[in-house]
Amino acid sequence: MPASATATDYDAFLHAHVHSQPHSVMRYDVDGESLWVKRAGATVPGWRLRVLGAAAKALRMPVLTPVPNPGGRAAMAIEVARLQDLQRRGLRVPTVLAHCADGFVMRHLGAPGQATPNLGNAMEEAMPRGAHTVLALWKQGLQAIAKVHKAGTCLSQAFARNLVRCPDGVIGYIDFEDDPAAHLPLAVCQVRDALCYAHSTAWILAQAGALEPARAQWQAWVSTLSPDARELLHASIARMAWAGRLPDSRRLGRDAQRLRSAFELVRADR
Repeated sequence: MPASATATDYDAFLHAHVHSQPHSVMRYDVDGESLWVKRAGATVPGWRLRVLGAAAKALRMPVLTPVPNPGGRAAMAIEVARLQDLQRRGLRVPTVLAHCADGFVMRHLGAPGQATPNLGNAMEEAMPRGAHTVLALWKQGLQAIAKVHKAGTCLSQAFARNLVRCPDGVIGYIDFEDDPAAHLPLAVCQVRDALCYAHSTAWILAQAGALEPARAQWQAWVSTLSPDARELLHASIARMAWAGRLPDSRRLGRDAQRLRSAFELVRADR
């Protein structure tokens, strides 16, 4: 590990590493704490967003509308601002310790030397302990997303990989290089959160034998949504009905299986 600056001189630490580190995101254990330095990457071509946007309109699914992620310095500025805003709202995110145009340094959500698994990994690792354990972790993630929404905001990409279990058991949130609420109505953003979470976890629930009890918890959670969000969610799920007709076969590949599992989780009661 490269030599660090003094423990509290985070500006100096950032400038010593942001341009020299071999990877855009790197972890450092320094003076009893773990730090992450994140450097600006390449800019993102705009044509990709236009293609995805056209697809969302053709499918009449606003939740598929792409959120601009400019990449580069702009993405770093967005992430710093989002982390600071979420922290002010009382949500568990990494603390930004110093930032500049080319990147920032943040404090690790876990303790030095301890694993801080993302929720997807935690659910997979829990499968040998039974469906009830996997279900409890999944419900914790759903409650963590509900907490964000109750705070009047949304996540960026609410996949299980971007939810982490801190050493005290609290769910933290990472990865905020875009700001959906700056481009889409909040109800759309929050439905996106819910569907991202369902897509990234349903296949684990299915493998663990926990999909049916999770459906009941999902339906209970949906009943707590605002009328606008609930109507949009139901409309989006209805347009996903084709996914429920996919054969339950590994021959179609993992992506098809995950889509089918996600639809089975979120579908309306028959």
